[in-house]
Amino acid sequence: MKKLVILACLGMLSLTTYAQEFGIDLQLRPRVEYRHGYKTLIPDAIDAATFVSQRSRLNLKYGRTTLNAFISLQNVRVWGDVSTLSATDANGTAIHEAWASFKLDSVLSFKMGRQEIIYDDSRIFGNVDWAQTGRSHDAFIATYQPNVNNRVDLGIALNEEDETLFKTDYNVNNYKAFQYVWYHTKFDNLNLSLLALNTGFTVNTDGNQEVDYNQTFGAYVTFGKNVFKADASAYYQTGKIADRDLNAFNVSGNLHYQVTSSLNLGIGAEYVSGTDMNSTDSEINSFNPLFGTNHKFNGWMDYFFVGNHINSVGLVDINLPIKYQQDKWTLQLIPHLFSSAATVVNLMGNEQDAYLGTEIDFSLGYKIANDIDFQLGYSHMFASDTMQLLKGGNNDNTNNWAWAMFVFKPKLFTHTK
Repeated sequence: MKKLVILACLGMLSLTTYAQEFGIDLQLRPRVEYRHGYKTLIPDAIDAATFVSQRSRLNLKYGRTTLNAFISLQNVRVWGDVSTLSATDANGTAIHEAWASFKLDSVLSFKMGRQEIIYDDSRIFGNVDWAQTGRSHDAFIATYQPNVNNRVDLGIALNEEDETLFKTDYNVNNYKAFQYVWYHTKFDNLNLSLLALNTGFTVNTDGNQEVDYNQTFGAYVTFGKNVFKADASAYYQTGKIADRDLNAFNVSGNLHYQVTSSLNLGIGAEYVSGTDMNSTDSEINSFNPLFGTNHKFNGWMDYFFVGNHINSVGLVDINLPIKYQQDKWTLQLIPHLFSSAATVVNLMGNEQDAYLGTEIDFSLGYKIANDIDFQLGYSHMFASDTMQLLKGGNNDNTNNWAWAMFVFKPKLFTHTK
């Protein structure tokens, strides 16, 4: 891997004879966490988890008028996951991104390789930047942009485990393929995006692997004028999951009011459809945010849709974000009121209260320098008996989570011709 880094640097430096810009930058992000009810209610007689994780990224950028290239090498570790004399790393170093893009003419361009895909508010496509690993895709994207106000993206991904001579099963915990079209347009105070996404997942039936496809259609709109900003989205999912019909939807809306230059108040609501636990129908009504940055939504303690709560009872989330920003300081306070969108029943078949709990999220950020940030946060979950039924653990215990993180982003080298 050291040889790969050196060769990549030398190779890209050699291009600067013709390049307009070449740069190398670094990101180091150590984060300490205290988990005592993070993602799920903590059981009795269980102690909290405390650890330090770290992301280290080396980014190489090259660009000229018609060509851009980007390589991001990444190591993610937990402090102490190998001994001080270890000759190898537990996770090693991976390629987070490695892509090239080129302009065919003034309106048409292509981008291909390992890349982050981010659209709109990151509800369906996001880079999951909170996770130390982040998310990236092996994909091809064609972009048609006739003017500054309109853009169309066509994205395609086709995944296999290896080079083979014949068709083989795909057993990676990943989607098999996707195709999407994303359209974005701008008006005076309004932005509108439309998405049509077809996603295939492998299914094993009677010893044979097949691919079931489901479709996501939706729109995202933002409006801003003076001190008011608003956004709304609506998505519908249909198709198949493991040979079962899918019929699910997601709607959300947020309103923000800039009280002063420093203080912003908001109110938001989201409805994520779910499947009744006592349903006798084979149809699935649970919406899946797929490749979204789910940590951004529905509370920072990640009780919902962050590797969990998929194909469950859905969610109703009402939240009241408060943000204060002054000089180098940023404070956020976000209370969430959670309820199930579908019917929850206990082991006896009795219907339960839809209320799941209230989460309080708090964060503080301080910009030490242009390339150094410090952030810390605290979250507390006040869970109901219904949440305990869904998650396990004990809702009478104190369920909380705290973290602190430094983010270093130094620019190591920049060359412009």
